[in-house]
Amino acid sequence: MNSVQDGLIPFLQEAVSPFHAVQAAANRLRRAGFEELDLSADWSLQPGRSYYVRAFGSSLLAFRLGRQPRRRLHLAAAHTDFPCLRVKPHSVLRTREYGTLNVEVYGGMIRSSWLDRPLSLAGKIVLEAEDVYRPEVRLVDLGRPVVTIPHLAIHMNRSVNEGETLNPQKDMLPLFALLPGCREGAPEEDAFLDFLAEECGLLRSRILAYELTAYPTDPPCLLGAHQEFLSASRLDNMTSVYACLDGLIGAEETEGVCGIALFDHEEVGSRTKQGAASMLAPDILHRIYSALGFSESEARADISRGFMLSLDVAHAVHPNVPEKNDPTNFPRLGGGVTLKMACSQAYAGDAEAAAVIRGLCRREKIPCQSFLNRSDLRGGSTLGAMLSANMPIRTMDIGVPILAMHSARETMGAEDQQALQRLVRAFFSR
Repeated sequence: MNSVQDGLIPFLQEAVSPFHAVQAAANRLRRAGFEELDLSADWSLQPGRSYYVRAFGSSLLAFRLGRQPRRRLHLAAAHTDFPCLRVKPHSVLRTREYGTLNVEVYGGMIRSSWLDRPLSLAGKIVLEAEDVYRPEVRLVDLGRPVVTIPHLAIHMNRSVNEGETLNPQKDMLPLFALLPGCREGAPEEDAFLDFLAEECGLLRSRILAYELTAYPTDPPCLLGAHQEFLSASRLDNMTSVYACLDGLIGAEETEGVCGIALFDHEEVGSRTKQGAASMLAPDILHRIYSALGFSESEARADISRGFMLSLDVAHAVHPNVPEKNDPTNFPRLGGGVTLKMACSQAYAGDAEAAAVIRGLCRREKIPCQSFLNRSDLRGGSTLGAMLSANMPIRTMDIGVPILAMHSARETMGAEDQQALQRLVRAFFSR
């Protein structure tokens, strides 16, 4: 099994947008012998083979078929997106000869953590093509610091350390360029497109649209007295994406149907064509069974007795404010895989599902722990409950515990990633 340095860290550095996360996943699957399918084509599948399919560029589903595909159904799901800043069209604003980018907040980010950091831009640019219904898509990663969001100096905001409120339309605009010589307040509609064209080697006239987000360029690093912690951006939720990939690719001989589903848009509710609340996963699963010659009834029977892991990060107990966690169910960094539970079903699971995962951890000697919210605090949610509602299958929410969730920089226990990867491999293995 890869170490964190050889596995997760290189993946984090590649997965700078949901599109790049899917591209990085596809590259690893292809090298492992998986064949790519076209979502819009008919499929011809064979037992004993492995396949993957991309959906709208930012979601991906992959599966391995055993020689006897109906023996069991094991699935794992995670999300490819993360809280960030997305660049709007007509983005450049001028203030006293500074050019700033007009951006919108994607997801529930900790805004202050994004200030004063070197940020780059990544995502996709869509270009004019001969067929107007099939424009050309280019993935881009500028790969270098391009913008930053400067704090106001303490001398101009003496109460900053008493807490601050950041207005996303005013205080979160990244500094992009010096633009001397034009009328104050006038939008510089061409400046950003000119920059993109030059930076990416494109004709500016061909650029029709883009989906570009800012990301911190600070590289991941190990820290702590014994390098027991990993500090990085996008631990939520690339830790889970990588564990899904590692588990499916690295599992010992599998049987039945084993698959992973990596969805976009979890941070904004999942209710999109490539989100977990869509019919994407159920439709693909039924297409698999149909292509193998099984009936709708047989597919539904296998779903009902199958099992799914929903992977997303959990809130580790904080060393400075431990009272924010439940008094008896508080995962810590280095404590292993975390089972996430909530009677509200914000996290998917039931007693049988929890028993299965604890039993698997016990058998494989994998450390595990539990997370529940304090009863007087509202917690988050993830994709497991939504996905299993459209595809009724027993599901358990699990993940690694982290600190500073939704910050520009998060912290985890390095060994917890190893525990999660071991569990997913064991879950898929025969």
